[in-house]
Amino acid sequence: MSNTELLSSDAANGTSPAGQQESEANGTPRRRGGLSGMVLAELRQLAEELGIDTSGLRKGDLIAAIKEQQGSSGKSAPRSGSGKKGQNSGDEPADGKAHQPALDDTGSRDGGGSRNEPGSNGDSGQKSDATRADQPNNGSTPNRGRSRRQQTSDSSGEDDNRRGGSNNRRRRSSGRGGSNQADSGGDEQRSGERQGGRQDNRDGGNRRDDNRQDGNRRDDNRQQDNRQQDADDEDGGRRRGRRFRDRRRNRGRSEGNEPEVREDDVLLPVAGILDVLENYAFVRTSGYLAGPNDVYVSLSLVRKHGLRRGDAIKGVIRQPREGEQQRQKFNPLVRVDSINGLEADAAKNRSEFHKLTPLYPNERLRLESEPQQLTGRIIDLVMPVGKGQRALIVSPPKAGKTMVLQAIANAITTNNPECHLMVVLADERPEEVTDMQRSVKGEVIASTFDRPPSDHTTVAELSIERAKRLVEMGHDVVVLLDSITRLGRAYNLAAPASGRILSGGVDSTALYPPKRFLGAARNIENGGSLTIFATALVETGSTMDTVIFEEFKGTGNAELKLDRKLADKRLFPAVDVDSSSTRKDELLLSPDELAVTHKLRRVLAALDAQQALELLQDRLRKSGTNIEFLMQVAKNTPGKDED
Repeated sequence: MSNTELLSSDAANGTSPAGQQESEANGTPRRRGGLSGMVLAELRQLAEELGIDTSGLRKGDLIAAIKEQQGSSGKSAPRSGSGKKGQNSGDEPADGKAHQPALDDTGSRDGGGSRNEPGSNGDSGQKSDATRADQPNNGSTPNRGRSRRQQTSDSSGEDDNRRGGSNNRRRRSSGRGGSNQADSGGDEQRSGERQGGRQDNRDGGNRRDDNRQDGNRRDDNRQQDNRQQDADDEDGGRRRGRRFRDRRRNRGRSEGNEPEVREDDVLLPVAGILDVLENYAFVRTSGYLAGPNDVYVSLSLVRKHGLRRGDAIKGVIRQPREGEQQRQKFNPLVRVDSINGLEADAAKNRSEFHKLTPLYPNERLRLESEPQQLTGRIIDLVMPVGKGQRALIVSPPKAGKTMVLQAIANAITTNNPECHLMVVLADERPEEVTDMQRSVKGEVIASTFDRPPSDHTTVAELSIERAKRLVEMGHDVVVLLDSITRLGRAYNLAAPASGRILSGGVDSTALYPPKRFLGAARNIENGGSLTIFATALVETGSTMDTVIFEEFKGTGNAELKLDRKLADKRLFPAVDVDSSSTRKDELLLSPDELAVTHKLRRVLAALDAQQALELLQDRLRKSGTNIEFLMQVAKNTPGKDED
């Protein structure tokens, strides 16, 4: 095989010795194969070896002349001819759209105008890398096989080919080394520019790799930051939580600090009942319900003085100056002067109510006042009451329970002025509230039925807390509640639903607050007592009222039952003598009085309810006091031993 055929075969297959050396030197495969993939200098060199005059010919003309010269050669075998046809067929699209980037690259190399632009170098480097990676996999392997068969078929031309290839390698290496010496037409210079472009492309690829690595590093750093943030959710999150908590704490301290008082400020005295809620406290100046003139109390002031819900507070507030705009709706309390009549410092040493020891009532609380007041005298006979008693007044509608409560209240204020009387009316009629306020000389706390249920519960809770504060100081307190049934209804409407509904539509959690109210009644061991008279409605036709009464039936230690039939016959007080009683009454009565009372009960139990009440009222009207009546009973009634 001649040197011309070997070079043309290598050029057609893309495996020229120069290309192989370049591939071995660069570590990357050739970008393209065939005549169209060769640069102008290589085409001119190949044309000169074939004996073609290259003066004035362009690249397309050189390729056509070389193909024509190779086609006219008689040494080409049929197999190599078919390869040339395939090569020619593959060269046609190479000149077209498929190898248009390569033509653009060579055009840019020949022109040299866009080679110095960074954007064009980067784009050409990306295209050259892509084509160099794709081209050897497609057509270089069969062409190498054919070139090896051609080399073995003609051993006489191998030495010439090697010599020509070595010369080409030397010339290309001189071009790659950046030699500025010009050969015919500046081929080496263009070759050097091509090599420099490849080096630039390679440098651009390295830069792209570096960019990819930098991007990967940034992604890794980003992921690491995310992981660090996730890991900081426990620690850093706590730090953020601590930061916000510190802010909240500081804000709370700034808000909870006592207001500053200047020398020229005008201080106004205020007094009321303290109502401590979850995050704030108020002094109710207009009663036990919220009003527009209430005074705000900070929680720091509550903790400083040990204030509790229900304390009677006396203090001062700062009068707003002329033209001063108040940021808060309520005027804050500036100073606490007294708590429940005591100094502010002495109130810290109070005992807590739930830590006090409860006992059975052992001190008599007499309700007998005047001879014509039969209600108090009958109650003393059938249901004796002591300090700390928990009494239920069971009454059907229109049985006179309001008159009974008024009689009890007046008797307590008359006979026991040392007791603090509180009348709590929840869900009551307004006219009865007015009547109670005018007829009773005690503290009347009322919430009429036209108010929301939350007001009923607030009044009841704050009043019982006020009673507990007085008991902690050793006072005797008597609370009259009307009624426990309506209070239970109010809690059933105001309390959130628990999901457990009893018969009658009563929520299971709605019965606990009234129980807590009634359970506060007790006799304290070392002084102080809380006595509660609570009315319970029965025979109303409502299942809810029946359920509420059954729930409280066993909680009281004294019970006074009113009869509707007696009230219809205008027998007042309509007391069912046989059904009314007191537990542990022997602690309240002397032995002689207890024995006479038992005789009286045996006599009244033999009669029906109407006859027993009529007999009792008749005998009481004839006697001035209960002691006189009991002495008559002891004389006229035969005892058990006398029978």
